[in-house]
Amino acid sequence: MTIISDEQNRVVVVLVPLPLHGHLNQLLHLSRLISTHDDIPVHVISTTTHGRQAKLRLQGWNPNNISNIFFHDYPIPPFVAPLPNPNSTNKFPSHLQPLCESATHLRHPVATLLRKLSTTTRRLVIIHDSLMGSVVQDFVSLPNAETYTFHSVSAFSIALYTSEKVGEQIRKLVDDPQSLTKDLISFNGCFTSEFKRFINAQHEYAKLSSGRIYNTCRIMEQPILDLLEPVAKNENKLLWALGPFNPVDIKRSKVSRKDGGGPVEWLDQQTSNTVIFVSFGTTTTFSQEQIIEIANGLERSHQRFIWVVRNADKGDIKNTIDNNFRVELPQGFEERVKDRGLVVREWAPQLDILAHPSIGGFMSHCGWNSCIESISMGVPIVAWPMHSDQPNNAVLVTKVLKVALLVDEWCRNQQLVSAITIQNAVKRLMGSKEGEEIRKRAAAIGRRVRKSVRDHGITRMELESFIGHITR
Repeated sequence: MTIISDEQNRVVVVLVPLPLHGHLNQLLHLSRLISTHDDIPVHVISTTTHGRQAKLRLQGWNPNNISNIFFHDYPIPPFVAPLPNPNSTNKFPSHLQPLCESATHLRHPVATLLRKLSTTTRRLVIIHDSLMGSVVQDFVSLPNAETYTFHSVSAFSIALYTSEKVGEQIRKLVDDPQSLTKDLISFNGCFTSEFKRFINAQHEYAKLSSGRIYNTCRIMEQPILDLLEPVAKNENKLLWALGPFNPVDIKRSKVSRKDGGGPVEWLDQQTSNTVIFVSFGTTTTFSQEQIIEIANGLERSHQRFIWVVRNADKGDIKNTIDNNFRVELPQGFEERVKDRGLVVREWAPQLDILAHPSIGGFMSHCGWNSCIESISMGVPIVAWPMHSDQPNNAVLVTKVLKVALLVDEWCRNQQLVSAITIQNAVKRLMGSKEGEEIRKRAAAIGRRVRKSVRDHGITRMELESFIGHITR
């Protein structure tokens, strides 16, 4: 790796994501947005295997085609990497915690890189995941360095996490404040106690940062950002809403499958707004019993669907055990639904799928990547949160933005979700007047969000303001 040595650089940017796909993906997209301004050199840090995987999964642009984005992939110490447990009562992916802990060992190679880069620029800007604060802590020894904490979740979720007072103010944003029961706006059952300790330890380093960056849009979360900005100001920090980071004008790509056809090609044969996309992200593993209920619910709904059936990502992706395991679907299921359903067992091109005009809904775990991608494409959501910030995001999309409906109440999150519940949720979105109204709202917000990232749009102007600030 050749380090840029042009001493005339006004600024060099370093991005330090947590090496989980939902976090890496967002900062990879941000690297593209920053790199297009004044040819700012952008350096992206990751672990060797996870960085490579994230680049292979990336959609909408090719990182190898941008000359001023530089990738630094470092090894981390070996760690015990348990497989996902589909039968755990707590759906949090605790099998990924050893990876997160091991990633904190990036501190020393990152410190070495920061010292080298600091000699090539007037200002060194480090944007780090809120869960990688300890990795960048040595920046304080560099006189020309400053950091910004990136939150990979919604502003809504951070507002709830910030204080009970802010949580109470959020109640005023919905038509029926009493519907926001305590279990909906708390983090009960969302994390393991071990991961809570990890979060709190990493968030301590946010005190050293100059500001906070969100992958969100003021079109979507202006009232919540209005609550967070005074909090940031009291801590002498700036706040930036620069999302959506993901490309919003997707050129559809043909994605080959072993049997010769991909989900995009299949969607090309369907009519507008008739297909529901069913996918639960990179950290969800269902029990065999739940998989069968999903299959039966989709079949009985009589709606067209694409269903991504895959296990959660493993912490150690070099593990030779096949991650895309073949679950046992009900006997004859794929044959019975072949004229209106497609089962995808490998990595699916989510942005391409959500951008397709045939897609009329998205059954999702409500990870923030999935939420903001769906909203930016104008696709309504059937919300089925599992853990972490997902229950909060489900409240945001159902109660505040009103572009989604719930599969089931969060208070029943440890129970099996029945086929009839899944069937009813799909039919409500795809085949009812209520669903059509939700779809219209989602389409309208999607148009406004896409407009916001174009010239003179509110997000574009905020990004230009951020670039102006770091190149001051």
